[in-house]
Amino acid sequence: MATSSGNSTGSTQILNSGSEEDLQVSMLDERKRKRMLSNRESARRSRMRKQKHLDDLIGQVAQLKKENNNILSNINLTSQQYANVEAENSVLRAQMIELSQRLQSLNEILSYINSNNNNNNNNNGVFETHHHYQEDMMNNSWNLMYVNQPIMASADMLYQY
Repeated sequence: MATSSGNSTGSTQILNSGSEEDLQVSMLDERKRKRMLSNRESARRSRMRKQKHLDDLIGQVAQLKKENNNILSNINLTSQQYANVEAENSVLRAQMIELSQRLQSLNEILSYINSNNNNNNNNNGVFETHHHYQEDMMNNSWNLMYVNQPIMASADMLYQY
């Protein structure tokens, strides 16, 4: 019986060592499986973070494009208003020059009338002086260009399309 009991002890040791190896292999497989699952989960979280970051950037790009369009619209509107004001200023400058020339002409008329009144004796009236002034104005062709000239400048004339 000793032989049989020796054999059974030896086979038990072989079974025990086999089951220990199986257990170690099983534990290694379990660790590998857990590590693989952990890596997969980590990769999934990483992809989700990247996707969220990408979505945030896309939203930010859309917002910035909207802001840029608003700024461009404001610039275009302001530029148009500036052009309108410049055109109005040009018209006003032209009108100012024309009115200044008319005022100068009227001052020359008054000066002429006053000088004639002073040079003539008191028997000559204003109407006679006025008659002499009209003759002088008609004889001087440079004066004809300012007689009753309307102001013709307008803002529409200055727009360039």
